[in-house]
Amino acid sequence: MSELLAPSRALELVLDAAHRLDGERVPLEQALDRTLAGAIHSKRDVPGFDNSAMDGFALRAADTAAADRSRPVELEIVDESRAGSPAAREVGPGQAIRISTGAMVPAAADAVVRVEDTSSQNGLVSVRARIEPGRDIRRAGEDVRAGELVLADGALLGPAELGVAASVGAAELDCTRRPRLACLVTGDELAPPGDPLGPGQIGNTNAICLPAQGRRAGAELTLVETVGDDREATVEAIGRALDSDVVAITGGVSVGPHDHVKPALAELGVKERFWGVALRPGKPTWFGVADSGALVFGLPGNPVSAMVTFHLFVEPALARLCGCDQRGARVVAAIDVDYRKAPGRMHVVRCRLQSKEDGFHVRPTKAQGSHVLTSMLGADAFAYLEIERGDVSAGEYVEIELVDYP
Repeated sequence: MSELLAPSRALELVLDAAHRLDGERVPLEQALDRTLAGAIHSKRDVPGFDNSAMDGFALRAADTAAADRSRPVELEIVDESRAGSPAAREVGPGQAIRISTGAMVPAAADAVVRVEDTSSQNGLVSVRARIEPGRDIRRAGEDVRAGELVLADGALLGPAELGVAASVGAAELDCTRRPRLACLVTGDELAPPGDPLGPGQIGNTNAICLPAQGRRAGAELTLVETVGDDREATVEAIGRALDSDVVAITGGVSVGPHDHVKPALAELGVKERFWGVALRPGKPTWFGVADSGALVFGLPGNPVSAMVTFHLFVEPALARLCGCDQRGARVVAAIDVDYRKAPGRMHVVRCRLQSKEDGFHVRPTKAQGSHVLTSMLGADAFAYLEIERGDVSAGEYVEIELVDYP
């Protein structure tokens, strides 16, 4: 293996090769978790008219100048303004119009008195408080003005973003096409989930974990296939996978007699960009680009190594293809236990996170071997211990990323 790359440099090479995909028109109700391709400007003011923030009565504020609890002012109720059904009349001197929350404020009214400050009977309302002009009125355009930028190009569309798009008049959105992801898992020892294990066999967890990570990252799965340790079968499987935008292959990227992935990639014309990262877990990570433009990742076969390297390299590539560079939040935290480490590789430590009065604290979930898949359970943070760093003592601060693997 050639000199190991720093993880940060490896990621740069991945992102340099990842280019944003084309856009497509998507109905608003199908756009959740998609990435916006092109900015959205409002087609209208939001709200589009002055409306009431309270249930009560729309009136002229001047008519309440002398009102208080001991001397209420009586006004004639002349109409009602309901949500979606505005009043037909305007408010005259000495008059009030009953109004619902969200209903249009009638012409000539300049304030709303909430119903709690009134009593009404026989067509009259008694106002027991002095109401200043503008009270409890939501002004047209208070949220958004027509023509205003509301969602930037590359925005990740969550529930709030979709609601805002609906509020400004959008029924469809231009979204970047979902990246097509193929996952290949190699190894004669792998048994499908639920099957009895024969001698030397293990459960095929990578065929479950990696596609799940890909779906969470916004990819469209085109292929999930398990391939035995056979040169011809490996070439054929990778050839099928290269029709996708991204190919993630686990296992078989070393140089042993049964490791066929690297020769197969070379035979198929996939050009290597790097092999070997100063990372634990995840040292034997490979990356290259096919003639078709497909991004090809050779990930380690151990399940934790595969999940960690998928998170560090494949997920950012998928985000870049979508035109979105959002990453997990990185902060510092105190580590609550000693951690043994030799300089030379960056360690990714699966940790439980706790918030205390003095800030965030972390501790490893359990033993950190690359085969210990249960170390991912309860891991709501990854601690990143720099390449040059040695042993870490309890109480020292480390960089962490908040992740969603609890």
